[in-house]
Amino acid sequence: MWNGNIEYWAKHSPVLFPIVGALKNNKYTFKDKEYELPRHGFARDYDFIVEKISDTEATFTLTYTEETLKNFPFKFELKLSYQIIDRKLVLNYTVKNIDTKKIYFSIGAHPAFAVPNTPETNYEDYYLAFNEDERLTYWKLEDGLVSEETETIELSRHRLNLKHDLFYNDALVFKSLQSNCISLLNTKNDYGLHFHFDDFPYFGIWAAKDAPFLCLEPWCGIADGIEHNQKLTQKEGIIKLENGKSWTRFWEVECF
Repeated sequence: MWNGNIEYWAKHSPVLFPIVGALKNNKYTFKDKEYELPRHGFARDYDFIVEKISDTEATFTLTYTEETLKNFPFKFELKLSYQIIDRKLVLNYTVKNIDTKKIYFSIGAHPAFAVPNTPETNYEDYYLAFNEDERLTYWKLEDGLVSEETETIELSRHRLNLKHDLFYNDALVFKSLQSNCISLLNTKNDYGLHFHFDDFPYFGIWAAKDAPFLCLEPWCGIADGIEHNQKLTQKEGIIKLENGKSWTRFWEVECF
């Protein structure tokens, strides 16, 4: 994992909740009332309660408060469960609606991996290998919002070669990946990782400018489009969860 060097990016693997990406003008409306949320929501800045911890498992919970209700008017319980199995880390997200009404939310992952991760390699020695045939079409961002402009990257042998300038204009945002596994590999040695994810309709790949890391980001949700009407119930990718119901997703990373 990335070490969180503040020179580039001080975080490691934040959870994105209850939104992914930016809102138009950092605001949304629900039932004709306006609310404000920062990019990627608030969960990453809150302390979670430790529910369970052992040598191989840990579970943390965040529950709504009077403070969260001010800008996210829904009663929720968010649970993050980590499990280590051999050389694999599995992270499970569970969102429970403990409100009396339907809740609306997005959620996503933002783990950062050190690149390069051995002294004898450089950033340009690394590549991403997709487990399905891909013609990578990504949506460009304008001030953090999804534009109508797309660009396509042609892959060679399922590979996307890493270069710092790939991310000079922000993240690469994908809406239609066929793959459910992306491997981070290099041409100099056999060390790497497999990143598995299922049922995440959006995916982001990002790094800070010239930074020695890479973020692989499966999302259930996406930033607002530049023409979005700011209504939460009509937001692209928004998840609707009935009262009393729970929703789960997981991703896993295997190192070798």
